[in-house]
Amino acid sequence: MDILEQYFAKLAAAFVRGKLASNQENYNLPSKLSEPLLGELVDSELCEIVEFGLASGLRLHKFKRTMGLARVSKVLGILQGLSPINLLDIGSGRGTFLWPMLDTFPDLLVTSIDQDPIRVNDIQAVNKGGVTNLEAKNLDVTELDFKNKSFDVITMLEVLEHIPRAQEALTQIVRVAKRFVIISVPSKEDNNPEHLHLFNQERLKSMFEIAGTTQVRFEYVLNHIIAVAKVVN
Repeated sequence: MDILEQYFAKLAAAFVRGKLASNQENYNLPSKLSEPLLGELVDSELCEIVEFGLASGLRLHKFKRTMGLARVSKVLGILQGLSPINLLDIGSGRGTFLWPMLDTFPDLLVTSIDQDPIRVNDIQAVNKGGVTNLEAKNLDVTELDFKNKSFDVITMLEVLEHIPRAQEALTQIVRVAKRFVIISVPSKEDNNPEHLHLFNQERLKSMFEIAGTTQVRFEYVLNHIIAVAKVVN
């Protein structure tokens, strides 16, 4: 399997360029690969950058094209129908949803937030390496510093169940959304000790009502609930 089949090559190449650019003493990527705009590079050059990153010891497994998770595929399909202008992704982590989304919507303006500074730094490296429509911030979802209705669509996959103050988080999300909020949560109990809540449709509907929106539809995919809430303007 070659690089293009195995990785989200453009995103992985951006990460490599961003990481190596901040480590000047060990920075040996040829100028023909480091200086052009990312969009000017052809597939063979993207592959060369990814291979260089692997040889340099960078961990690129997060950019691998694995078998798509059902909830990720479902949300990507929903987004295609919504055609967002800009998007806030909450709790992006290693990019399980973020990288497939950017691969599907390469020109979408995306802001990513996460509480883990290491994850945020990695996402910022992708921006520094040439994906200029992506930015990342280290923020707590219960204390968002964005203005009301800042984002056309907000996504939050597999995050709400981890948050102690889940209602406060959802209220903040609805506040900064302009059109839609899309979340996914487990629908069944599991053995993850970091899961603080188990939500069902009734509880989620009630929480969205408290947050200020009542138009919510639900879909179910492989042990997960996906909620799509329309924000009332």
